[in-house]
Amino acid sequence: MSSRNEALPGQSLNMPANPIKILNLTRNITLTENTIIADSFFSRLQGLLGKDGLARGEGLILKPCDSIHTFFMRFAIDVVFVDRNNRVIRLYHSLKPWRISGIFPRAAFCIELPARTLQFSFTQQGDQIEVSTPTGA
Repeated sequence: MSSRNEALPGQSLNMPANPIKILNLTRNITLTENTIIADSFFSRLQGLLGKDGLARGEGLILKPCDSIHTFFMRFAIDVVFVDRNNRVIRLYHSLKPWRISGIFPRAAFCIELPARTLQFSFTQQGDQIEVSTPTGA
């Protein structure tokens, strides 16, 4: 990944017509503009496997999710675990392939982001997150 967190070559997420946006309300900054939700067993199982990277502004929500692994992944990701009140309870900066996160029973969902997104957004534990729904959804 380049130092400016540019889009990676290769596959990108298949974005819906009205992608979901994720905001960090505490820092008043957009974390993603193109987010998809993996909320079935198979979509969570697939996750980012087989992808070459996440482009800047892309993200994946795994719901429900209290832990993740990066086995078989080809790139590092930032990871945010969020509780039912949309508060950040745990962060991982640039989690490399072949790693396992901790288990966070209070987590309602997890957001996977391009590496360095958390650094650039100054996102911290305790921040308030907003997940927008597409217009008309």
